[in-house]
Amino acid sequence: MSRQHWILLILVLYLVASLCVGIWSSRISQKAAKPGGFLKNYFIGGRSMGGLVLAMTLVATYTSASSFLGGPGLAASWGLTQSWVAVIQIGTTFLTLGILGKKLGIISRRIGAVTISDYLRKRYESPFVVILCSVLLVVFFVTQMVAQFIGGATLIQSVTGLSYEAGLALFAGIVILYTVIGGFRAVVMTDTLQGFIMTIGTFLLLFFVIRAGGGMENITNYLDANNPGWNLLCKGDYSGEVAALAPGYLISFWVLVGVGVLGLPQTAVRNMGFKDTQSMHRAMIIGTAVVGVLMIGMHFAGTLAAPLLDGQEIATTDAVIPYVVLNYMPVWAAGLFLAAPLAAVMSTVDSLLILASATIIKDLFLHYGKGKKPADAQTTDRKLSRSSTLLTLALGILTFLVALSPPDIIVWINLFAMGGLEATFFWPLIGGLYWKKGNATCCIASIICGVGVFLFFHFVPVSPFHIHEIVWGLVFGGIGYFAAGKLSRKDVSQEVLDSCF
Repeated sequence: MSRQHWILLILVLYLVASLCVGIWSSRISQKAAKPGGFLKNYFIGGRSMGGLVLAMTLVATYTSASSFLGGPGLAASWGLTQSWVAVIQIGTTFLTLGILGKKLGIISRRIGAVTISDYLRKRYESPFVVILCSVLLVVFFVTQMVAQFIGGATLIQSVTGLSYEAGLALFAGIVILYTVIGGFRAVVMTDTLQGFIMTIGTFLLLFFVIRAGGGMENITNYLDANNPGWNLLCKGDYSGEVAALAPGYLISFWVLVGVGVLGLPQTAVRNMGFKDTQSMHRAMIIGTAVVGVLMIGMHFAGTLAAPLLDGQEIATTDAVIPYVVLNYMPVWAAGLFLAAPLAAVMSTVDSLLILASATIIKDLFLHYGKGKKPADAQTTDRKLSRSSTLLTLALGILTFLVALSPPDIIVWINLFAMGGLEATFFWPLIGGLYWKKGNATCCIASIICGVGVFLFFHFVPVSPFHIHEIVWGLVFGGIGYFAAGKLSRKDVSQEVLDSCF
């Protein structure tokens, strides 16, 4: 067999292993399920995540293909500047669990919440807030899933020689199947597997890059001679193509993938599923260490890979790491490493898919849909199980069909969706947890101001101080939230205060 065939075989075996983990998780979930407990088991895993699983599922949800391809590819030309851009992500697990973890975990158990919209419904006592947030969540999730599907298919195509359509079908089929079959438990268990794969892949890349470059001394001598300033914080000037290196860009990125992740519902919902406080504390340590290895290791490897590209014409920065892997790593290591970015994409897709399904079934249909509800818990579970499975499958197929003919805006669609989610949920979550005066008016004002300003700066070619539109969205969203709270005369009910504080 050719080199590409061996790599394809390794990737297929990895995808099949992920599917097997999903099926195994489904059986465990079915055995542990109690009558009337389908929603909690399918959408939140029975609140049984230990420290390692919680840490790995958060890490896997944070990371994406850009963590293994785009960022390290830029580091090959920018040098360690790109490492400074990405370093803020090291503290994301600690930040999320430290600020949201225990408080949201306690409240969700107290009120029986299994989704973020469940919490928002109880906290703000407003159907409009829940419907608005749910609709925006589904829209931005589907948008982000399309980008991830295309990323996974493109990766398979570039390293195996399969057609784009065949790569998309292989990737989408496996992810949709294990998510549909196993629900949340399958998602977090496969995320754990993917977290280990990503960590191993990072060490493999570092080892083979340094060996191919002739050691650290030869590599640094080359960088000093051919890429002056490679070890500086902000290499280059702030005009033209390198305007992205401006301080405004660095601050924006730190907000988008650092502080702003507190507003991502796919990570916030993890805070509802851990087993106990000890598990949460353990996850804070493990998650921080693993993200540190991934972010530092991958971007450092990208920086050191520059000598291996000397004289080569690489189409885009996204192709840098695949080129290095295919040309300087043995087949077994290349296949195992390329499973890492594939794992990152899969872990993002499965999280979005299960939460989008939960939002439509649990937060919209079950609460606001019309129809007679079954009297007994077992009948309810059967109907919800069938509906949730079919909906998750339908969402996956819809995303697959859109990805077959990717839109022209796919280059920025992922960051657009991520920013939209943060502009929608950041202040309703943070304000709701820590400000007792926050009410439905605050929530609506925050979403209108935050998302409105975010969309304005996104579509209008204006970029004050090179600052990304998400920063302006969060600033104006915060102003809207607290200003509405000060001006509103509606008090928060005592029932909400007792349940949520």
